[in-house]
Amino acid sequence: MEVREPDMTFYGYSYADYLTWNIPEIVEIIKGRVFKMNVAPKRIHQKISGRLFLKFGNYLEGKKCEVYDAPFDVRLSKNLKNNENIYTVVQPDLCVICDPSKLDEAGCLGAPDLIVEILSPGNSRKELQNKYEVYEESGVLEYWVISPEAETLLIYTLINGKYNASKLLTSGDIASTSILPGFSIDLEELFAGLND
Repeated sequence: MEVREPDMTFYGYSYADYLTWNIPEIVEIIKGRVFKMNVAPKRIHQKISGRLFLKFGNYLEGKKCEVYDAPFDVRLSKNLKNNENIYTVVQPDLCVICDPSKLDEAGCLGAPDLIVEILSPGNSRKELQNKYEVYEESGVLEYWVISPEAETLLIYTLINGKYNASKLLTSGDIASTSILPGFSIDLEELFAGLND
């Protein structure tokens, strides 16, 4: 099989193409278009990601849902399992999957129940527009968008196939999810000492 680099102007790549690439960057494909991931995330991004991963992981201990962090291939497709017919593969910062049949050795095939994306300079449009659309279309039940700079969280909840946004949550608010009854996180703790 020929190993090649993607043409960043082409709109039609599939997961099968993705598997042939031998490139140093981590990339995502959204509706057939290739998006390069930013260079290594900033320390603040990783601090938030680590805190959330621990919080979700501790809560899910002994439960059927599982949490995964990037890099982790999430292939979003409507009932298609053939790699040639999958045109979206993303690397969410965190995702919670409650249906074990969606998990395989390659990652997740189908919509996770909850996805968390942490904004970095330069990726806001991709997270807030491109990923918002594919997460909504694919049936991701909750999509959390965290802004480290503003210290905010916005939760999109899927209702009748469309996302409804929460109020903008900030330090002092408690975030919870209907996906995991009893789970909550204090945003003051999540954002505490980020620059220390």
